[in-house]
Amino acid sequence: MGGYQMLVRGEIMRGRYRNSFSAAPGGVKPEAFVPGKITQVKYTLPDVAHTFKKGHKLMIQIQSSWFPLADRNPQKFVDIYHCNDSDFQKATIKIHHDAVNASKIVLPVLK
Repeated sequence: MGGYQMLVRGEIMRGRYRNSFSAAPGGVKPEAFVPGKITQVKYTLPDVAHTFKKGHKLMIQIQSSWFPLADRNPQKFVDIYHCNDSDFQKATIKIHHDAVNASKIVLPVLK
């Protein structure tokens, strides 16, 4: 089974809700990303009990679209349910990792 890949966890979190899922009065409203500005995004995946054996490798994918499993992402801060074909554009995602902007993945280990 060399090269076999298995999805262990797949979740969708819209970046506009990175600070709050609330849009209620008094809640934090959805926020657009500012192009070219480094923005911290913290996200915790729901727990999953999975055994990684010796020799297993872990692959992390961060993407801005998972169509057709989720609706298309126009890559713009628009109402995705009422946008036009002209609203869709290309996007580039950058994961920063330096002394000031260190990215990390915390992987709890149970024994």
